[in-house]
Amino acid sequence: MLNMVMVNQDTFTGPSFSLKNRIGRVVWGVFAALFFRLSPRPFHSWRSFVLRCFGAKVGRGVHVYPNVKIWAPWNLDLADECGVADGAILYSLAKITLGQRAVVSQGAHICAGTHDYTRPGSPLVAMPIEIGDHAWVAAEAFVHPGITIGNGCVVGARSVVTKNMPPWTICAGHPCKPIKERVMQEA
Repeated sequence: MLNMVMVNQDTFTGPSFSLKNRIGRVVWGVFAALFFRLSPRPFHSWRSFVLRCFGAKVGRGVHVYPNVKIWAPWNLDLADECGVADGAILYSLAKITLGQRAVVSQGAHICAGTHDYTRPGSPLVAMPIEIGDHAWVAAEAFVHPGITIGNGCVVGARSVVTKNMPPWTICAGHPCKPIKERVMQEA
């Protein structure tokens, strides 16, 4: 597992994250409830500003809708013109990167953390996720920690992504597998 970060060796004996991280998430949670989730749907620039205030890297023209659940905005890198729909979950225990014009649809769950059940104490493991330029993670798909979804890849609705997905490919299923090449039509 490349880029694996073991956060705590034993989740039974202590917290998985530092006090600073836990306080930051409490402050984010209060601020998000008041100033992010209650913002009107078209106020994408406002929500981008709020995310930047909490350490997210946010490009131009980003559309993050108010009912997106974000665990730690300081672990987000959102490139120009990407979008995250209502009901999506960005469980950013580690870095989550969305490329230019990438889309994460309604109810998709991008999960950058898990537990190592093979070790005593089931320590928390966080691994970054990268979703490439022009990629689309469709409704209610689940992306496991440490996954890279290639540029232009389409992940079908309700797919479960357990392995890296190749660029410019249509992928779907449980587990998600490449189905066919994605061909772009001329405008």
